Amino acid sequence: MSDEQEKPTTTTSTTTEETTPKEEAAAGGEEEEKVKEEESTATFEPVVKLEEVEVKSGEEDEEVVCSFRSKLFTFGETLLDKGTGNKTWKERGIGDARILRHREHQRLRFLMRQEKTMKVIANHALDPRIVLEPNAGSDRSWVWSCFDFSEGDLEEKVFALRFSNSEVATEFKEKYVACQKEMEALLAGEDKPDEKGEAGEAAAALEGLKTGEE
Repeated sequence: MSDEQEKPTTTTSTTTEETTPKEEAAAGGEEEEKVKEEESTATFEPVVKLEEVEVKSGEEDEEVVCSFRSKLFTFGETLLDKGTGNKTWKERGIGDARILRHREHQRLRFLMRQEKTMKVIANHALDPRIVLEPNAGSDRSWVWSCFDFSEGDLEEKVFALRFSNSEVATEFKEKYVACQKEMEALLAGEDKPDEKGEAGEAAAALEGLKTGEE
């Protein structure tokens, strides 16, 4: 045998690495994560700082006696009919018609705000002389006149309040009349003369007080 035949033949093979689509996507995801990590995290303070301001509604010292969702109307002149004497029913808004009682002096008032805007659309004391009358052709609406303070000045107004059904309307009137009687008794007590002389006794007690300067 010749030497050439005895020597084994060796073959070298070269392999090329190919990347699959999944590997490319994974690599791309890693790059995106690196970019996100390198995003700026700087914070900027506002030039003007606004402080929280406590807004008072005027109802802080009152409790809700009852509340009824309804739609309020008022009878009067429109802007186009101003001064003509022509009056029509105008919608004031939808909201909760509430009766509020003051925690200190126990007086009651009717208050209604327009939903969303919370604008006051009716605000008057529960005067015992107010009479709720049924609205013509409707068993779920009441009409009454009163001195209202919703626009900042005491004005005589005619209101109509419409409810979802006659049952709710009846319940509202019962509550309203009951609170009127409570208000009437309260006012009668305030106007009652001092029969027991309590005012005189209080005055005498005040006269007996001495300050530290004397």
